Amino acid sequence: MTAPAGRRRAIAKALTVLLPLAPFADMEKIRADAGAVHMKTLPPGIAVWLATIAHIRHVHTDYEKLLSEGYDRDSARFFVIDQTNIVLTRWRATRLLDADDEED
Repeated sequence: MTAPAGRRRAIAKALTVLLPLAPFADMEKIRADAGAVHMKTLPPGIAVWLATIAHIRHVHTDYEKLLSEGYDRDSARFFVIDQTNIVLTRWRATRLLDADDEED
């Protein structure tokens, strides 16, 4: 099920503002994830931020490797904050991940 047109436009705008230089393939995946049913009650900007962090964590960091080595989710997330912020910086994100950010 896809998000209504107005929400899709709001997500696209939030994505462009947050990640002006993200590669197209990454932006498409983040856009799809931000429009997912479980994100529909969140404001578009928050949905985009959460989808962005999850995407970067799973695709561009050692998060999955850390999990496979037995680290719990919170520890693995902590250890990839710097890697996540490097990607966000490369994409000229208007925000970086902070160790104190609450998720899920």
